[in-house]
Amino acid sequence: MALFKKRTAGKPGEWYYCLEHKKIEEGPDCPGKDRFGPYASPDEARHAMETAAERNLQWENDPRWHDAPSGGGTAEED
Repeated sequence: MALFKKRTAGKPGEWYYCLEHKKIEEGPDCPGKDRFGPYASPDEARHAMETAAERNLQWENDPRWHDAPSGGGTAEED
């Protein structure tokens, strides 16, 4: 059993948006489950939530990515 966890070192110029702290950070300071990124600039990271919302909207409206089976039947019927 390891006594210490290896901490991922941040790289200069990589920016993340921390979902837990609601702020931008240089380098991956927080766990991956709590951040978006990396981004090339602090400004890109600052707009991470807006970018995610825009992409979600695009994916929800993309006809190639609908989960419902065609024809309105069940998956077994198609």
